[in-house]
Amino acid sequence: EEAHPEGIDYKQCTLYVSLEPCSHYGKTPPCAELIVRKGIGRVVVGCLDPNPQVAGRGVRMMQEAGIEVVVGVMEEACKALNKRFFCLQEKKRPYVILKWAQTADGYIDVRRESGKPLVISTPLMKQLVHQQRAENMAIMVGTRTVLLDNPRLLTTHWSGRNPVRVTLDRRGVLPAESRIFSDESETIVYKENTDWQFVLNDLAERNIHSLLVEGGAALLNTILESGVYDEVHVEVAKDVEIGNGVKAPNYVFKTKPQVVD
Repeated sequence: EEAHPEGIDYKQCTLYVSLEPCSHYGKTPPCAELIVRKGIGRVVVGCLDPNPQVAGRGVRMMQEAGIEVVVGVMEEACKALNKRFFCLQEKKRPYVILKWAQTADGYIDVRRESGKPLVISTPLMKQLVHQQRAENMAIMVGTRTVLLDNPRLLTTHWSGRNPVRVTLDRRGVLPAESRIFSDESETIVYKENTDWQFVLNDLAERNIHSLLVEGGAALLNTILESGVYDEVHVEVAKDVEIGNGVKAPNYVFKTKPQVVD
């Protein structure tokens, strides 16, 4: 147990947390137990933990120890901050974000069987995509994207961890030397069952709370048609037109998209 820093009385301190401190043993001991042991006098909790193992127990543990607990401060903002965790607990699936870049005339790539993909994203947008990779537990692309682009799907343009990589290989065509199988991060491949709901259920069983889907068009359209997703991020390049190619996913914008320079 660490000694209190000189001159600090924890009983006079207030701790602010967006989510209720846990009360059960998991990978780490309970946060609520540590707060009690440290003798913090007041705790302000943004929102309660929906996990049945917690669900108010953390608050009660602190209150029973004589700590003043305030619950529900900026509750909606705190729920938004923890949206990935809430989705896993309440919907029993990862929070799903779909992302792609398209030309001004509605294409995401030239038609090709090999060679380099069409570059649409600006350096700034590429950096922001890697920020998204760092913020989400897993990243997914379809079989054709792995075959054509041979991506690593790592976080290289932003500080953060590499996401778990997810792909499909129903026909068993992905080469073992594909870069998605590098030892830089874990890779999950779905073969026998590639149904979208099965994938989501399995990822939830693995405790993966968020999934960023980067392509390709067939996979994105399948997910859009299912209606089971949470956010769509589309980059539209206003100065790039190709006239023909791979059509962008069939997504109806709720508001007029903001094009990027």
